[in-house]
Amino acid sequence: MTALGRKMIPCYTVHRNMACIQRAVGGVRWTSSCRPAPLLTASPVRALIDDKISIRGHFLPPQCPITVCAQMHSDDGDLWEAFAHFNTNSDGTVNLTRDPSVGGSYLGCEPMGLLWGLQPAPGSRDGLRLRKKKVETPYVMLMSLLKDHVSPSERHSTKLAAVTTERWYMAPGVQRIEIRQNGVVGTLFLPPGPGPFPAMLDLWGMGGGLVEYRSALFASRGYASLSLAYIGHKDLPGPQNRINVDDSYFKTSFKLLQDHPQVYPGRIGIIGLSFGVYLTLRIASHSGIKPSCLICINGPVGSTIKLTDEDGRTEQMESDQKYWTYDDQGNVSFRAVSLPANLSPESKVKLENLTCPLMYIVGEDDLSASSMENANLIEKTLSAAGKSQLFTRLSYPGAGHLIEPPYTPNSRASLWSVKPQKLVTLWGGHLAPHAAAQEDAWKKILEFMETNLRH
Repeated sequence: MTALGRKMIPCYTVHRNMACIQRAVGGVRWTSSCRPAPLLTASPVRALIDDKISIRGHFLPPQCPITVCAQMHSDDGDLWEAFAHFNTNSDGTVNLTRDPSVGGSYLGCEPMGLLWGLQPAPGSRDGLRLRKKKVETPYVMLMSLLKDHVSPSERHSTKLAAVTTERWYMAPGVQRIEIRQNGVVGTLFLPPGPGPFPAMLDLWGMGGGLVEYRSALFASRGYASLSLAYIGHKDLPGPQNRINVDDSYFKTSFKLLQDHPQVYPGRIGIIGLSFGVYLTLRIASHSGIKPSCLICINGPVGSTIKLTDEDGRTEQMESDQKYWTYDDQGNVSFRAVSLPANLSPESKVKLENLTCPLMYIVGEDDLSASSMENANLIEKTLSAAGKSQLFTRLSYPGAGHLIEPPYTPNSRASLWSVKPQKLVTLWGGHLAPHAAAQEDAWKKILEFMETNLRH
């Protein structure tokens, strides 16, 4: 049963009733008086984003070419789609958990390929990246069964059946609480029930703003989680392209979790992605607070931009442009910025001060951070300090920078900024290996949290 179990609704379908139509198309009799109309099912139709779903086609002619297509709109209204070509089995069925795709958005047997394979539809705006902005609503996905091997953009494709599914980051009963307290800007998510719960402090990168969907999913899996803004948010001190909060801001945020009546004060971890890795390590080694565990995803051990003071405030984030590199299309890579040799020495974290377990996740095709080199430095430093037992590394070939919750489609590059100039940044990662990395890493993140926050 999924975390949405108590609000589960039966598997339902929307399909064209063709059972009484007697016609042969291209030598194949798609319907007959003795066979029901084609049917597409998805189970469960309402689930959390990290739940698997089973997609099946029924009542089709045997050994026939068909296409299964997924389409959905982002919160910004952009259409995303994926499709896969199959040949039906001798019993007139197709089962995405069992059967290989022979063309389309992915190849082979990939039960969730229609989700992680989503890409902007042809003609979409440049530089799109799929990110949930409103966690209180689901992604609504239309799955369609099409005749023959086609692509969704072909106008003359014949839809045989369809089913609508919902994908949620936020389970029923999860509370979403906006935090504007003691200068802290964030959103707290609490699981259903009275608690107390173990908790996570959730930090994203220099893209800024307030990113809630990972925290919402943590709460859906039983952990209180505070998603924290620290740059690029209207409720923080400006200007928005520099960090104007100091170490005390993060200490206050951690203490806010500790003091919450529904949180275990001694069972709080921190997770950081990209620049959030530096902040995660800095909080745990500099500030006098004692997290129970740390999870770091593709980020540096020091500041990628110069500090204006020893408390962690920074110059504007464009100040490190001498380390930016560009590809043939003019897309920027920040990878060299975070090479340990290029980090400002005064910003580097005193890793030997760490006292709790640390999991570091490496995307080996990361084009935005030197994650492998930083992981090596952390491992070497902890080993020299006699603390090698604290370090766990996960490393994934073909995975890029943005290792997110599972079945999230990867964007190899996306729009970074529009002003003062349009800038597309490279993240790296190839669809299938990146998807495999996200699925495996999420499972191991939850296991790591279970071990270090519940036992």
